Amino acid sequence: MANFKNGRMAEDIKREMTAILRELKDPRIDPMLTVVRTELSGDMSSCKIYVSSFDGLDKAVESVKGLKSAGGFIRRELFHRLKMRKSPELTFIADNSIEKSAEINRKLMDLS
Repeated sequence: MANFKNGRMAEDIKREMTAILRELKDPRIDPMLTVVRTELSGDMSSCKIYVSSFDGLDKAVESVKGLKSAGGFIRRELFHRLKMRKSPELTFIADNSIEKSAEINRKLMDLS
């Protein structure tokens, strides 16, 4: 039962994080930043948020710096939007999965 609730809450956090990213005004945060996945701990006290950018890993790393500085605001917004009992501690991690998938797609297009 707890595993289902945990997975559902992780998906809710991912959905709301995507909306919150569009509202942030920090110039360090890339407008093409995407939340790839979220991992919520079993007791819901911490959450790892993996973000990726279409412009590459360097832009994602720069965006993570902006997200860390806006962490308090993001945490408060998640708390209010999801009506949580306690807000998890957020950890932002840069990921290059979108860049890799674009490269694979390019190679597949070259084959055909």
